[in-house]
Amino acid sequence: MKKTQSALADTLFRNTTRAFAFLVFILLAAIIISLIWGSRESISAYGWRFLVTNDWNPVQDSYGALVPIVGTLLTSLIALLIAVPVSFGIAMFLTELCPTWLRRPLGTAIEMLAAIPSIIYGMWGLFVFVPIFQQYIQPYIITAFEGVPVLSQVFAGPPFGIGLFTAGLVLSIMVIPFITAVMRDVFELVPPMLKESAYGLGSTTWEVVWRVILPYTKHGVIGGIMLGLGRALGETMAVTFVIGNAFNLPESIFAPSNSIASALANEFNEAGGMQKSALLELGLILFLITTIVLALSKVLLLRLSKSEGTSR
Repeated sequence: MKKTQSALADTLFRNTTRAFAFLVFILLAAIIISLIWGSRESISAYGWRFLVTNDWNPVQDSYGALVPIVGTLLTSLIALLIAVPVSFGIAMFLTELCPTWLRRPLGTAIEMLAAIPSIIYGMWGLFVFVPIFQQYIQPYIITAFEGVPVLSQVFAGPPFGIGLFTAGLVLSIMVIPFITAVMRDVFELVPPMLKESAYGLGSTTWEVVWRVILPYTKHGVIGGIMLGLGRALGETMAVTFVIGNAFNLPESIFAPSNSIASALANEFNEAGGMQKSALLELGLILFLITTIVLALSKVLLLRLSKSEGTSR
């Protein structure tokens, strides 16, 4: 009798957990289907031209996704370029160099940054950082790179304060706690014997980090970076405050522009007809971008796994 009850309970538990697992696929399918169905008018009207058109004119019912796509990708790239080195430095300091008495308070402070709502970051960026950046920092950068090939165009434009760079900087501050937390946790998993052996052979701290810690934890490090990228791609309110919300292709990283998430936040509440369909297609594009990024990260991790043990 007890064996029968145990077998029934085990079967029930197994089927329940299987149902929860399949629920994830059902939710993903429901999201994709609803986005495709909602954007069917825009897909039918514009086709592939929607991806390469930079026109967004609700008055004339003319829409294109190029500006929000470029803005989303550029702000996320800027955020990663800033956040990854800073996160790596913080995580390495916490695990290898930080005094014991400072490790817990500093770790708690980083975790508190992750708990701050995104709208607070946006308000801080708009009311605190933007005036300082516009008056004291941005004019100096523009003047410093004036006349330098390529860089003069990258850092060109009037000092508005708001724009792609400001949005990317605010995003980097938002994703640093997530990337740092993952890196710190995986760095702590490195066996002390490996590090002690490297130090015993005369390696410096940087050599231990580069030749021992990073190769051992590369999968976790890449996973943390992908986590931060996913957060940056889909961030809405903080970007909406500081990106400028202009449907213009940026001529420099200081120029105001737009992102997919900020376009949805600004216009979806009052949208209807073709505009609503175009916005839903923007949501579908953002969903596909995040899916492609996740797939590429999985491919990269798979290639790294296959190459282990083959280098000399």
